[in-house]
This record gives sequence, C-alpha cells and structure tokens, in this order.
Amino acid sequence: MNNFFFNLINKPEPIFFLIAGPCVIENYETTFLIAKHLKKITGRLNIPFVFKASFDKANRTSIQSFRGPGFDKGLDILNSIKKDLNIPVISDIHLPDQAEKAAEILDIIQIPALLCRQTDLILAACNTGKPVNIKKGQFLSPPECRNILNKAKESGNTNLCITERGSSFGYHNLVVDFRSIPIIKNLGVPVVFDATHSVQLPGGAIDSSAGERQFVPTLSKAAIAAGADGLFIETHPEPEKALCDGPNSLALNDMEALLSTLLGIKKIVG
Repeated sequence: MNNFFFNLINKPEPIFFLIAGPCVIENYETTFLIAKHLKKITGRLNIPFVFKASFDKANRTSIQSFRGPGFDKGLDILNSIKKDLNIPVISDIHLPDQAEKAAEILDIIQIPALLCRQTDLILAACNTGKPVNIKKGQFLSPPECRNILNKAKESGNTNLCITERGSSFGYHNLVVDFRSIPIIKNLGVPVVFDATHSVQLPGGAIDSSAGERQFVPTLSKAAIAAGADGLFIETHPEPEKALCDGPNSLALNDMEALLSTLLGIKKIVG
C-alpha cells in the first residue's frame, strides 16, 4: 500500500516507527536537545523517527497553563530543528486556516484527539497533500474511526494514520482497550499507540492533568505485541519540571532502554 506511514516500516526486519518529543515547545534550546538525543538513539537502533512538539496547547485544563510560543514562533523553531538535524517534524493544528502555512514546514500534520470530528479541520489538513495523523478521540469507539477516515478520504489524500490514546470513562482516568489496534488496522490504515497520553489522568490535579508515567513501558509493550505500527511518546529531560504533561512524560534518559526492549518484542511477534 502506498502510504507514507506504512512506508516508514517497509523493511526486511520487523520494525515500528517512533513519533516522539516534548509535549510543548518550551524554548529552542530544550527542544533541540531533546530532538538531537532522540535522533541519536533512534539512529543507533535503526528506528524510523519523526520529531514532535506542539507550538500551541490550546486544550490546557487551566487558562493559566503554559500553552507554548504560538503558531508563527513555534513553526520557526520546528523549521530550524528540522534543518539543523535533518529530521521530519510533526505538530498539531487547531484551526482550518492554519493548515496551509503549517504544511510549508511540517512533514506530517496532526489532528488533536478532541478535534478529531471537526470536518473542516480534517479536510483542510488533508487538502495540503501532507500525511495526516489523526488522534482518536477519547470519546470514540474504534469502529467509529471509519467515519473520520471517510471524511479525510473525501480530499483524495490516502496518507492517513490513526493514533489510539485510550478512552475516557470520567473520574480523571483513561483506559486502553488493545482490541482497538487490530480493529482500526482492519480499516486499512496504520495505527500508532500514544503511550504517554494513555497514562494521563485528565484534570487529575484539578487545575491541571496528572499522570502515571510508570505505566508507559507496560502499555508500550502491550501495544507492540498487539500489532501497533508506531509509537507516540512524549519525553523530557526532567519531566518534573516540564511545562506541560510532565506527569505522563517519559524521562529522556529512559527512552533508549525502552525502545530496545520494544524492538525485541517486535521481532518476536513479527
């Protein structure tokens, strides 16, 4: 199948691709450090890598929370990192009129989970011709992703991917049903598993989200065993000091050991 995401893993040996980076762009220096480290370890492990960071977190729990540098400055930072390290980059857009300008820099456009049913946003992203990663809403069942994909395919863009990130049953928790991975794959698209947002506790700290990062390795292993084509992991050098989603972010120094373990699992399950 001629799909950008499938092509990332079209190799003789079993492999998965990685979308990883900090939740939000805090500044150029920290963002570059994370990207450089991830490029180094994924290169050593031969894992296809796409760097992610958000220029604007428009869905923070509190209006006082840090959102990022904004659209223009954030894209400039991503563009610099893309050129300096020669790596592909992905970020979220929130409004249809952001799509064309974002596509000038981003290699993949991402649709946030809470906006996955926004028809105009999906079509604007797909009409750029860039690959589009759509995060499944916490409020959707896996089969309902068919409706999202049908909207996207109206544009003629078939470079699509769905990211699973758990389901919400209220009370500050998300639950992952790993049956969703084969169910969504049967719709004909690659599936990424978001290992860090799946351990988020939305609104768990009342004025911010909490998280249980200790379960990231467990869920990542289960996702690879269940057939996930890619993993989405947010990481930070000091998660306790991260300006966004620190409680569910994996420590940067723990990434290589986890990825090595996951490669072993992938080789076993094929």
